[in-house]
Amino acid sequence: MDHSMTTTTFALDGYRVVKQLGVVRGIVVRSRSLLGTIGGSLQTIFGGNITLFTELCENTRGEAFDMMVKHAEELGANAVIGIRYDATELMSGVSEVLCYGTAVVVSRA
Repeated sequence: MDHSMTTTTFALDGYRVVKQLGVVRGIVVRSRSLLGTIGGSLQTIFGGNITLFTELCENTRGEAFDMMVKHAEELGANAVIGIRYDATELMSGVSEVLCYGTAVVVSRA
């Protein structure tokens, strides 16, 4: 699925929803490595963007998004609307990232 066919809104310009296939999701549970935790802790001393954690978060969100798109494709969708993210700390250093939306079949308006 082309990423231009995914959106946080509930409509895609130039397309109309012809069939809703239901909620799709991608869930990733990630922990920080010991080296990443030490490196991130050292970065906090100097302030600013904690690049090790930023990269970890970005990769995790990307993986959850890709899993959601794959789930939608498995249902026969050609688009996903209403995309949202949620994150929960399950325990110290372990987080869940959830990406979800509504799988739909769209056609040109």
